Amino acid sequence: MTLGRKIYMANIGDSRGIVIRSAPGQDPTQCACTALTRDHKPDDKDEAERIIKNNGRIDSYRDHQGNPLGPLRVWLKVEDVPGLAMTRSYGDSVAHSVGCNAEPEMSEYTFTKDDKVVVIASDGVWEFLENIDVAKIVYPFYLQKNAEGAAENLVRASFKRWRKEESVIDDITCIVIFLDVK
Repeated sequence: MTLGRKIYMANIGDSRGIVIRSAPGQDPTQCACTALTRDHKPDDKDEAERIIKNNGRIDSYRDHQGNPLGPLRVWLKVEDVPGLAMTRSYGDSVAHSVGCNAEPEMSEYTFTKDDKVVVIASDGVWEFLENIDVAKIVYPFYLQKNAEGAAENLVRASFKRWRKEESVIDDITCIVIFLDVK
């Protein structure tokens, strides 16, 4: 029976959820992870097709010499607006005119006894950290039963990576949920 073991997700944009699990039969301090959602970015083939089909353009921001800077973005066909770095969002009527939408991608996941932590975070966390990087930052705090420490250290690690890579820092928000699946 899976009563109380399921999580249902409705996701749009570039925030993400992962589940962190213990690595059975290995060192108890080791972990693995699985994405619970996917980011809706212009470099995803199906997302890009929708934008282009709706007369949008996908390209990076360009500097004065025409060199690409940063991630791919959604633009109007002949204007450099809106420059949205995701293909699904709420409330951006300009982006919605070229195929961006607020349709959530729905999914479900059934927890097992090995699943220990759920992390839901904004794109500021995921920009320079991979899923497994986040898992390795958070999991030791699960072992210490310190959810607040997990969240604080994840935000701190994300901030440090932004400072190392860029002069501008995006939003860094996270929710850390410790599980006790029987």
